[in-house]
Amino acid sequence: MSWTKGFITSCLVLASLLFRPEAVPISVDKTKVKLPEETVQEPPQSVDTGLHYDRYLREVIDFLEKDQHFREKLHNTDMEDIKQGKLAKELDFVSHHVRTKLDELKRQEVSRLRTLIKAKQDIEEGNGMAVDHQALLKQFEYLNHMNPHTFEVEDLDRLIKSATSDLENFDKERHEEFKRYEMMKEHDRREHLKTLDEEGRKKEEEHYEEMKKKHADHPKVNHPGSQDQLKEVWEEADGLDPEDFDPKTFFNLHDTNGDGFFDEQELEALFTKELEKIYDPTNEEDDMVEMEEERLRMREHVMNEVDANKDRLVSLDEFLTATKKKEFLEPDSWETLEQNQAYTEEEMREFEEHLAKQEEDLNLKAADLQKQREELERQQEQLNAQKVELQQAVEHMERLKQAERLPEGHVEGNALPEEPHHDQGLTPEHQPVPPDHQEIPPAQNDIPQQDQSQGHPNQSQNGQPMTHDDPNSVHGAPQVP
Repeated sequence: MSWTKGFITSCLVLASLLFRPEAVPISVDKTKVKLPEETVQEPPQSVDTGLHYDRYLREVIDFLEKDQHFREKLHNTDMEDIKQGKLAKELDFVSHHVRTKLDELKRQEVSRLRTLIKAKQDIEEGNGMAVDHQALLKQFEYLNHMNPHTFEVEDLDRLIKSATSDLENFDKERHEEFKRYEMMKEHDRREHLKTLDEEGRKKEEEHYEEMKKKHADHPKVNHPGSQDQLKEVWEEADGLDPEDFDPKTFFNLHDTNGDGFFDEQELEALFTKELEKIYDPTNEEDDMVEMEEERLRMREHVMNEVDANKDRLVSLDEFLTATKKKEFLEPDSWETLEQNQAYTEEEMREFEEHLAKQEEDLNLKAADLQKQREELERQQEQLNAQKVELQQAVEHMERLKQAERLPEGHVEGNALPEEPHHDQGLTPEHQPVPPDHQEIPPAQNDIPQQDQSQGHPNQSQNGQPMTHDDPNSVHGAPQVP
């Protein structure tokens, strides 16, 4: 049986994880268990630890599993020795092929981490945040980044210790995340009330209290891991007679991968019936995020009560021992989340102060960015004006250069008319104008000129100008052919 799942689900890493006795699946007929003649076992599915180096962790385990020497040493090594790093020293004796593959895995992981850290630096610097280099280097704690090329004993030792520590803190971090979720939900509710008038706030508060009351109105929740709780699963999920309840048969039924242990996922699956009493995804008053937190609380409780060696796994022996305790037969009542608020009022006050400080910082940053934007726009306008002035100056210089290249007397686009020779007769239009000459009014200029031999049409035969009253005027007398 592969031990990979054990490594991933156990915070104490390789000892109880890399080697387990073979377990034989069973078929159940009421309370009678019989072994099948032939059993084909499917390999257990890998479980994601939630660690950012989960893939690297599983790949290292997979290759160490292939080395027979390492497996034998693991089987004979004490848990505390593994935690102290003694097993890591056996890496020097694994096969060359396995070491070569581990070297390659490490190079790939170092490259991946460097890419992620560079991206994080770019984001933080782009947001004007100071880069915490020490915090970034902590991303490398599970391997020796000073030697990015080969997988050494120190790398295996670091991987064991980091996985142990990170998995031990994983549930704690999940609880903190849930607490922040609950406080943010309450903060948003309070902020919404501020936007309402007195009547609206009253209605909203009444609706809130009504939803809380509806959520709390559910059937009794059995104590997780108690006889009553397991019997209910036996009857409703397994379809068996509660009078025939047998702890060993129950364990084998719900050890879904047949490896002889209850891991965290298999334990959490036992609480589904209890959770369905409290939460319904179709109800407005039921929050599914809270349901998952309740599931986590139940699993943690059972682990604390049953997992004697604290390897985050429940063996059959540990399970059977727990069923003989008084707490299993006569448990206390189980208090659900609505009876145990995730945060105190002091924590809520500090949380809101932190949010207010964040909002203030964001507003200051937004104002600063707006000023920078306005300054950039002003500079852009100046540049545009300078560009226009420069273009105009260039065009003016071009015109001056073109004018300098033209011949004397040449007007751009049209040549000046040549002056007539002195021996040529001048037309009336080009004759010099005498000093005492007076312009003829425009109305008279419109009259076409006639040959000088016939005289001016507005003059009489004696050369005197004619008026309209003169019978000899052009208008009054018939024209002479």
